[in-house]
Amino acid sequence: MDLKPFQLERYFAKYEFSTKYLLCCSDCESVTIGDLLKLEPDATERFQQHWLGYTESTGATSLRQEITRLYLGITPERILVHSGAEEAIFLFMHALLKADDHVIVHWPCYQSLSEVAQSIGAEVTFWHAHEEANWALDLDELKAAIRPNTRAIVVNTPHNPTGYLMPREEYLALNRLAQERGIVLFSDEVYRESEYSLANQLPSACEVNPLAVSLGVVSKTYGLPGLRIGWVATQNSEVYQRMAALKDYTSICSSAPSEFLAELALRHRETLVGRNLEIIQYNLRVLDGFFARHPDRFTWVKPIAGPIAYPQLFGANIETFCHDLVTRQGVLLLPGTLYRDESNHFRIGFGRKNLPEAVEQLEQYLSNRSR
Repeated sequence: MDLKPFQLERYFAKYEFSTKYLLCCSDCESVTIGDLLKLEPDATERFQQHWLGYTESTGATSLRQEITRLYLGITPERILVHSGAEEAIFLFMHALLKADDHVIVHWPCYQSLSEVAQSIGAEVTFWHAHEEANWALDLDELKAAIRPNTRAIVVNTPHNPTGYLMPREEYLALNRLAQERGIVLFSDEVYRESEYSLANQLPSACEVNPLAVSLGVVSKTYGLPGLRIGWVATQNSEVYQRMAALKDYTSICSSAPSEFLAELALRHRETLVGRNLEIIQYNLRVLDGFFARHPDRFTWVKPIAGPIAYPQLFGANIETFCHDLVTRQGVLLLPGTLYRDESNHFRIGFGRKNLPEAVEQLEQYLSNRSR
């Protein structure tokens, strides 16, 4: 296994905890442990009494039961809890793939969605999103990319970094295609429930496709990355069992306090989702105004789900621009080159309360540059 450095994570490691304005984060506004415990009258006492022994490798039964409320027709036995989404991605790829297999990956993408497969020796074909079509995917292009040795298709919707959400009929057609060809669909759904209109919310792939594996996490929509709790939901018992066996070589089991707090949060997820969607909608109005004021410098496709978007910069190299911005103004944007994208795009995150202040600092920087 030959894993290349995770460029995005190394970038955050350099700046995340020393920069005042993180204008590119992919998660929503977080809360404190105290905030969570206030959600139920006796939660503090129960948390203090919570046993700190090993937890079940598959995840606490009560936590898995709570996770099933996100899905239709999925039982706790079809949920496998992980330490965040990253462990689940890693174990899925190792459970399914071998050298010389072929994988098709929705692009741009979080690096591990392609890198882990390549490190195993699998060949990756990128299924490109089209900016001119509002970051849509073309199913005909996917069909043309499928080979006899294609083992998996990886899709991310709502999408990081563009904020694109597949239309329902196309999404269902994708699931039918994968199932008909006997290809496992790995559906990265970490931004599910962050759709701006509930009517646009898609069914989970695991609900409509018996081969599919759906990825979820408390980090993004619910704003709880510090808990490090993610999961897969799947009817594919073969993949499930292989992932569960491999987990004995990684985390073995999750943190007991994290499982307690994640279960508590999911019982009240409507409260967390509602709060974060309010932040997102307010910040989108701020960004609408910002991009309207600077049409000569930026263009963007306004997202329809999630707390991130993928604008394009005019008139300067994006890596140079981002470096100068964080150095001079303390505002962090994420250059698209970290997605292996050379088209001068960047990721902007708007799920946190301090976005208006960060945008003010960005405008101050632009003003100073133009003098």
